[in-house]
Amino acid sequence: MAKVLIGCETSGIARRAFAARGHDVWSCDMLPAEDGSNRHVVCDIRDGILNDGWDLLAVMHPPCTRLCRSGRRWMSGPGKWTQPKKLPAGRTWADMRDEFDTGVSVFTACWTAPIERVAIENPEMNDLARDRMPGDLPTPQMVQPFWFGEPAYKATGWYLRGLPELEPTDMLPEPERLSAEWKRWCRIHRMPPGPERARLRSRSFPKMMAAAADQWGGHAETMMEAANG
Repeated sequence: MAKVLIGCETSGIARRAFAARGHDVWSCDMLPAEDGSNRHVVCDIRDGILNDGWDLLAVMHPPCTRLCRSGRRWMSGPGKWTQPKKLPAGRTWADMRDEFDTGVSVFTACWTAPIERVAIENPEMNDLARDRMPGDLPTPQMVQPFWFGEPAYKATGWYLRGLPELEPTDMLPEPERLSAEWKRWCRIHRMPPGPERARLRSRSFPKMMAAAADQWGGHAETMMEAANG
């Protein structure tokens, strides 16, 4: 049994996947757990919980809006750190910089935590974010939900330390482009604007989390048993 922390998650999807496999697992976020679990801590992940002797850390949805490639246009114009040509309505460049700094801080705190096995979910980063990342940060493993039996497209990046890459468990055949099924697979990208869009787009896929719990949780147990002789 591994002691597992699921960071930056309110849905409980990853926590329940690891719990179903017998691990001592807790989640944490700035917001309460949607399922009301008593194994969820409301806190800033940077405020000490990373030092509580975890065997595995899986960070699900750290603040990445300003770190990802799609958010680059809001951070800088041509070159690096020049005034953007346009900003979101009602926002200032200082707002964008503050959110960027928070994203960098949370990601770095998790990556450098005193935990042997770390997986951080994050889209591929823009050049401004990569410039601020730890020097040992690897290229992320990019996976898709349909590798795990989820009929959907959503490129998901995993930055891994001390853990193997996820292996597909139920690879679905892709639908014909522009078909009705293909459009259903693209539903996450096609979500209309609204107050719930960001939360719904960031939700974990249960079958991907089941694979993570099997593979990463199993790896952690194997390594712990080897270390204990």
